[in-house]
Amino acid sequence: MLAQSAMQDELESLSGLAAPRIVQWYPGHIAKAERQLREQLGMVDLILEVIDARIPISSRHPSLAKWTHGKPRVLVVNRADMVSEKDRSRWNAQLAESDQSVVWTNGVSGTGVGQLIKVAAHLGEGLNAARANRGLKARAVRACVVGFPNVGKSALINRLLGRRLADSAAKPGVTRSLRWMRVGGALDLLDAPGIIPPAFDNQLAAQHLAMCNDIGEAAYVDSLVASALVQHLQRQQHTSNRSPLAILQKRYSWNPASHPSGEDCVRHIADSLFQGDLEKAGQRLLKDFRTGVLGRIALEHPEGRSR
Repeated sequence: MLAQSAMQDELESLSGLAAPRIVQWYPGHIAKAERQLREQLGMVDLILEVIDARIPISSRHPSLAKWTHGKPRVLVVNRADMVSEKDRSRWNAQLAESDQSVVWTNGVSGTGVGQLIKVAAHLGEGLNAARANRGLKARAVRACVVGFPNVGKSALINRLLGRRLADSAAKPGVTRSLRWMRVGGALDLLDAPGIIPPAFDNQLAAQHLAMCNDIGEAAYVDSLVASALVQHLQRQQHTSNRSPLAILQKRYSWNPASHPSGEDCVRHIADSLFQGDLEKAGQRLLKDFRTGVLGRIALEHPEGRSR
């Protein structure tokens, strides 16, 4: 598997395209959360890194490996239901080459949660065996759940717990503080607020995070991100009648022959439905993508390119 930094570099140099700077970086309270998290990681045995299945490259924090100092990590690819089986198989083949355990989940339905508990328990057995060799008693494994805002960490934790304890909502920034929770007697979970890097120069990755609602809405303008999404779908060049682009054309009576650009598409939706309000049109189009109305769409692929 390509190193994460190499994948991000390849993503940024996507076919030589220069991504316009339409997403601004405002970490806000994230800096405090990052500091608190790094202080707690010394007490953690296991890292559960939750990423978004639609953007497996962009939704990985570039500094996490450095912070965790070689601690075992499980890559939790959440929102598995939002990408096609074909894309999932492609990613599985690539991720299988890594030294991390990989579990695909859907925090809303609970799919994959049982497997995640088994993987964590297996790693915990190894950790407690090492403790026994040092003359220490077995204890609950301490796992930290980390990831970008709104990748589904809290919904996943509620599934792991079998009850609603972690706040969950379809917007970034709901979890604001660190807290420990117990899953049975074998696993303790540390729920951490979503963390983003204090600086982020990869504008294409930032756009992907905005499209998936994995960063705060204050960082971007809906109409501009929606326009970029349409341009992305155009580059995918699907020919099926059920392709995202075909669904978009039918749903909004949009004719790309006369309105070819992403900006033209958003303006067409604005004029048709929202009395020319570009932001309401952008919000509607992004909602269609985020809720699966346009189909199961992976914005990133294993080779590090969007297609």
